[in-house]
Amino acid sequence: MSSSRKSRISNASNVMYTNAVYYPNHRVYKGDTPGSLNYACINRVYYAFANVMADGSVFLSDEWADARAPCDGVQGALGSLMHLKQRYPHLQVVLSIGGGGSADTFPIVASNTLLRDNFARSARGLVEASGLDGIDIVWEYPCTAQQGNDFLALLAAVRLHLPEDHYLLTAALPAAKAILQCIDLRRAAEYLDAINLIAYDFFGTWTHKSGHHSQLYSMSKDEPSGASGVQYLMASGVPGKKILLGIPLFGRSFLHVAGPGHKNKGTGGEDGSFEYSQLPRKGTKEQVDKRAVAAQCIGGDGGFVTYDNPDTVKVKATFCKQKGLGGLFYWSAPSDAKDSKRSLITAGFRTLHSS
Repeated sequence: MSSSRKSRISNASNVMYTNAVYYPNHRVYKGDTPGSLNYACINRVYYAFANVMADGSVFLSDEWADARAPCDGVQGALGSLMHLKQRYPHLQVVLSIGGGGSADTFPIVASNTLLRDNFARSARGLVEASGLDGIDIVWEYPCTAQQGNDFLALLAAVRLHLPEDHYLLTAALPAAKAILQCIDLRRAAEYLDAINLIAYDFFGTWTHKSGHHSQLYSMSKDEPSGASGVQYLMASGVPGKKILLGIPLFGRSFLHVAGPGHKNKGTGGEDGSFEYSQLPRKGTKEQVDKRAVAAQCIGGDGGFVTYDNPDTVKVKATFCKQKGLGGLFYWSAPSDAKDSKRSLITAGFRTLHSS
């Protein structure tokens, strides 16, 4: 192991678990800068998103937000994070590549040896130029056996240029068996430092009925849940310590219903969601479904809104410890509550590191 990676790990050795956040670069325009986050509770930031092109090259998606906008006394949100790394030696900053806009491009790039090599070289160039700790691949999602094989080939190409003794390599995958079964997860885990398990968005505008969108446990066999996603990964040979369980910092809304399991009659909020900092909705009372491990509020302008709160995050963090997982991640940091008593990032970190 190289001295740089060794020192990076020893600096973070006072924390046993990863408590990671995604930071979307567009939040700079709302004044939510990286400097406003609480790094006493965060040890990894995924900077989202860089774009991947059809020739495999990787680009920062918004040069102004990333590298030029005045931000925390320096230039650009990425510049701010590099500056914060000097202040917080335990902090890892990882470039997240892809996201929803990359669904058409990743299959092209991953299917071709030359394009995979271009991707890996280009990613390494960006990582080295910025002083980053590695990359996170968010291909939404490899959904055939062929794409699953190509995904593995892409990871292998990246590891040639970003060797594991120097750099982190992670990937975000959904807690849905239909996607996970397309990938040889045991082999994927050999290349990856972490799988960020997207244990949310189980229900939303696209589903025919309402349901808890980030439930830890489902009430029926055919419904997805965080626990079933973790179980599937581990049964497929992924070591627990390489799994980060995802926590949404937003709620999903279903209008004109009073809970899960009803016909979807439309949604409130922005594109069917509310930021966690805006929950519970005005005039509603927050409740916790202890069996599913999900928070909710009912009424007002959101109808039935399903989300996580400090109580459910504490249960999920305890679940992580019991299963020997690597920790938690949150999408996305700027949507957390400013009050530390309501903060999900704080609740997760404290529970992970309590005896």
